[in-house]
Amino acid sequence: MLSASQLADRLAKNVEAVCRHYLSAGRRLGNYWLVGDVANNSGRSLYVHLAGPRAGHWTDCATGQHGDLLDLVRETCDLASFRDVADEARRFLSLPHPPLVDADRLPSRGSNVNDHVSAAASAVDRARRLFRMTQPLAGTVADAYLRGRAIRHGALHPALRFHPCCYYRDLATGVTSSYPAVIAAVTDEVGAITGVHRTYLDSAARKPRSIGKARVDTPRRALGRLLGNAVRFHFPQHGSVPVMVAGEGIESILSLSEVMPAMPMVAALSANHLAAFRLPTGCIRLYIATDADAAGRHGVEGLSRRAQALRIVPLVLNPELGDFNEDLRRLGPERLTASLRSQLAPDDARAFLR
Repeated sequence: MLSASQLADRLAKNVEAVCRHYLSAGRRLGNYWLVGDVANNSGRSLYVHLAGPRAGHWTDCATGQHGDLLDLVRETCDLASFRDVADEARRFLSLPHPPLVDADRLPSRGSNVNDHVSAAASAVDRARRLFRMTQPLAGTVADAYLRGRAIRHGALHPALRFHPCCYYRDLATGVTSSYPAVIAAVTDEVGAITGVHRTYLDSAARKPRSIGKARVDTPRRALGRLLGNAVRFHFPQHGSVPVMVAGEGIESILSLSEVMPAMPMVAALSANHLAAFRLPTGCIRLYIATDADAAGRHGVEGLSRRAQALRIVPLVLNPELGDFNEDLRRLGPERLTASLRSQLAPDDARAFLR
């Protein structure tokens, strides 16, 4: 019977085939396979080495997860025991199955579990250090960028900061550089920072209103422990949150905040993380801000089911265009306010809309 390391080595020799099978939503870029996450969503947060001494090793920049291809099989197939992981790997490699043995004597993957815990803790520490290195948003390139997106009050949110020279590494080439960036703090239910989200900006823009995202493959990146947590706006330090809004993107949620400045809101950063967001104590009514795409619907449906299980009423807020920032920029705050008024409960419309 092959050991765990031997199975991992066999998989590594067929690493691109493994990626094409288990991470079919991704694509090859240079010596890396890029995909959104272990759930096989589109994106570029997770990369797998396809060549060299680290072939078969992977890292998810958004969550801090990493490991070899056995770990990838376990995560993508949602398998709990090493026996199931090994069986799946053998099936893929067309190897014979070994005779059944006592499960207690199977090889343990505990060292890799410890590695994941250590990596997650390290990512949280790096995220906190990065946030400590930031400065207030007001009057910076980041403030100008948000104002160019019709978000005039971004500097009022403590969760948003500015870094003038934030490190960036191209995942395909390994080339490093730095750009100014909007830094958003990801926090847990007690307000502790568990991660950060970075929006890299174009440092060559000549006019403040023309500032856009940096011209790189992934101008948005997250770091730290994100699952269940979010970027929070208008959240009270203590006490319950009876009514709130949850959505994916920071700019979409900030756009809603422009016309509902007192409503507690969170940006979960992706559809998967939206579905997994931990709802606060005392929540009675949850508005879920959706985007007009399939991934957005997945996040809305997942969070709606969890809210209903907790006896929280989920209500969906729909933009008229692609997302709420597009509504704010192209239709204006008055039209956005009118659209929301027809979707909010009457008491909430009176309490929170400008």
